[in-house]
Amino acid sequence: MESMLNKLKSTVTKVTADVTSAVMGNPVTREFEVGRHIASGGPGLSWRIYNGTKKSTKQEVAVFVFDKKMIDKYQKFEKDQIIDSLKRGVQQLTRLRHPRLLTVQHPLEESRDCLAFCTEPVFASLSNVLGQWDNLPSPVPSDIKEYKLYDVETKYGLLQISEGLSFLHSGVKMVHGNLCPENIILNKSGAWKIMGFDFSISSNNPSDAEPKYTCKEWQPNLPPLCLPNPEYLAPEYILSVSCDAASDMYSLGVVMHAVFNEGKPVFQVNKHDIFKSFSRQLDQLSSMSPAVLSKIPEEVREHVKMLLSVTPNVRPDADQMTKIPFFDDVGAVTLQYFDSLFQRDNLQKSQFYKGLPKVLPKLPKRVVVYRILPALTSEFVNPDMVPFVLPNVLLIAEECTKDEYVRLILPDLTPVFKQQEPIQVYKNILLIFLQKMDLLLTKTPPDDIKNSVLPMVYRALEAPSVQIQELCLNIIPTFANLIDYPSMKNSLIPRIKSACLQTSSLAVRVNSLVCLGKILEYLDKWFVIDEILPFLQQIPSREPAVLMGILGIYKCTFNHKKLGIPKEHLATKSLPHLVSLSIDNNLNLNQFNSFMMVIRDMLSRMETEHKTKLEQLHIMQEQQRSINISNPLNQAEESKTCSLVCLFPFFLCTPLGVSHARREAAIDDQSSHRCSLLSNMTSLSMANTARPAPVQGSTMSTFPSSGPMVGSMGTSVSNGFNPAMGFQTGGMGMGMRPAGPSLYGGMATTTSTPNFGSLTQNQGTTGQTNKPSDMSALDNLFTSNKPKVTLNQIGPKAPPGTSSPWLGQFNSPQNPQTQMQGVSVGMGGVPGGFGMQANPFFSPQNFAQPAAAPSMNPSGIKHSASVNNDLKDLFG
Repeated sequence: MESMLNKLKSTVTKVTADVTSAVMGNPVTREFEVGRHIASGGPGLSWRIYNGTKKSTKQEVAVFVFDKKMIDKYQKFEKDQIIDSLKRGVQQLTRLRHPRLLTVQHPLEESRDCLAFCTEPVFASLSNVLGQWDNLPSPVPSDIKEYKLYDVETKYGLLQISEGLSFLHSGVKMVHGNLCPENIILNKSGAWKIMGFDFSISSNNPSDAEPKYTCKEWQPNLPPLCLPNPEYLAPEYILSVSCDAASDMYSLGVVMHAVFNEGKPVFQVNKHDIFKSFSRQLDQLSSMSPAVLSKIPEEVREHVKMLLSVTPNVRPDADQMTKIPFFDDVGAVTLQYFDSLFQRDNLQKSQFYKGLPKVLPKLPKRVVVYRILPALTSEFVNPDMVPFVLPNVLLIAEECTKDEYVRLILPDLTPVFKQQEPIQVYKNILLIFLQKMDLLLTKTPPDDIKNSVLPMVYRALEAPSVQIQELCLNIIPTFANLIDYPSMKNSLIPRIKSACLQTSSLAVRVNSLVCLGKILEYLDKWFVIDEILPFLQQIPSREPAVLMGILGIYKCTFNHKKLGIPKEHLATKSLPHLVSLSIDNNLNLNQFNSFMMVIRDMLSRMETEHKTKLEQLHIMQEQQRSINISNPLNQAEESKTCSLVCLFPFFLCTPLGVSHARREAAIDDQSSHRCSLLSNMTSLSMANTARPAPVQGSTMSTFPSSGPMVGSMGTSVSNGFNPAMGFQTGGMGMGMRPAGPSLYGGMATTTSTPNFGSLTQNQGTTGQTNKPSDMSALDNLFTSNKPKVTLNQIGPKAPPGTSSPWLGQFNSPQNPQTQMQGVSVGMGGVPGGFGMQANPFFSPQNFAQPAAAPSMNPSGIKHSASVNNDLKDLFG
């Protein structure tokens, strides 16, 4: 790791020292920051090209630097010749202005160690791209090493050079004199530009129709940097010391050959014997072999052969070359049109931009991103052109990586996000952005989404234009899954609700409801229940479309697996609202049927869920009673069990006549009455002073084998529910009282809790007889429909022929006027009514029997009438 860091440090130090030594002291550094060494170009690739930025504006530039140390081996007069030649070339380039010539941003500056000037941003020279890497940094930058020219780049590049030569020959009356790959520069966007005017020759008579050029004789003794590249020179330049515009066209032919042959010129020239080499070359050109041009595309091969002709008059001129069919490629024409956009009016531009999406997929990505995209984004300053340019920019963005999108496209899109004028243009821009919102939300960083993209959507929802609101509401569901939940919950949904409530447009209101219905799946259940469903009740209008929109949201929420509506909300809010809407007079038959279908579905589900809940609760109660029957509890747990068992059935089985307030009061008094209830149950065994004699005859055990056994006097007896009730047997064995119409004998037959309703007794001395109220109408409502396990089924069965009024009490009575007289004795003198059938929570009619006047026996124990009063206070 340390060695890697040291290597990196040495590399950075070397590069920094290299730049510093080359540019230090040059006036160009006062205005420009010099960056990384990226390429080389110019005559003999003598100029090093660096990245740079202007300090004041941060504008990107390329800094060309010639290090004078390169010519230290020459004599002083030779050095001066080289410097003068280089200066002349840069000064000539600075004076010339044309799209096909390299643009100079800062003129040449000289210091003791170097020459430097600044131009538009540059990628590399054509010579670098074709494999000539002289004067490049080591290692060679990978972007240059791996660069391959596409056909469209080659075609349009050669077309650009032809146009540049046409400008020089026709417009300036100048011959370049050294056209070669070293002097052709590829700028940052991929355009080919001409530089290297060190050996340019201007016409002696520029006003005449036929310009004349004076050519200097070849001087082989001069340093190579003071001479043009002989491999690209026309033969007449050396052999006849003459030149004209056709000489540049020969150089163009050699350049075209080099482009299609990996940078190799047509002939290799022996620079030590150049005259002999050119003489031999002249013979070869006169009888050129077809193999020489074999790699050149067939459609341009003949033109290249003409350009390489020995006779200058045979060579086509630059203007003719720009019109050959080879350059009629759709990609080349498209790029050419972009370069001439400044000459077009808005109508011509709009027509071109409309057809551009068909062409872009046919072009290489590099050409589109670095050549076409900058031209498109430059049109954003023209508001009228934005709706035509924007679709093409977003189409390019789809093919870009996220990094390229953020670096090359997003900075130019940010101002367009905020554009709102003119209104018609704003509508079109908004439509385009909303249709591509998935692209924007996918590739735009979260901060920019929050600050630029979503605010545009929010402005659209709040726009005064109904058309914009409708457009936005229609498109939001298509990209809702890409919006983060907090933004949707806190910003988007409130604006949709506001648009629905505040608008006077029926279309906006309906589209708001449709939009909400489509994005419900991206919301959580409780947000929908707390925010969306209550909002539906605030909508003031009652048009059928609005009502159906409301119904749709209810239906989507109700049927969605993730959402759903709780039965409590259905019963108290959803159903009442839907029922009230369903009878609106504006609805037709089909719409009404739709309402009723949803309402029936809701009712059915609510019934099913609640019925299931009650059934489960009932099963739990039955299981608890079964446990209590088979496993009697000890005395210490009795009060807790009694309280829990009594509490649940009380809610389920409270008589209809009992009010809600009395029921709550009964619940509050439950704990305080529990102990007194148990004591009263015990006192009942001693309440009747005239105890009937026990029945002589057969006896029946009324307890399961697992409970406490019934004993003689003083033995604890279980009632089948609560253990060790402690009833005193008075010295009599457990027996059955003879069956009679007014007396109860034996134990309970159904339930496990005491029958408090059967405590109504004949009070002896008063002779008062109480009639039980006829509550048979409520039996079916509060009595369980399921068969229960009876104690008679658990214990030994009674002998045949023995009947018990217990059975008649809970069946439909044969004689409703039968009065209960006397006191029933079930357990050796214990008053009856504590059997399993006497559960007050499933037989509410037992609570309705009128109570007798309370009385106290001498021992201070309440009679059964006072017990009834306690029960009535407790249970209403």
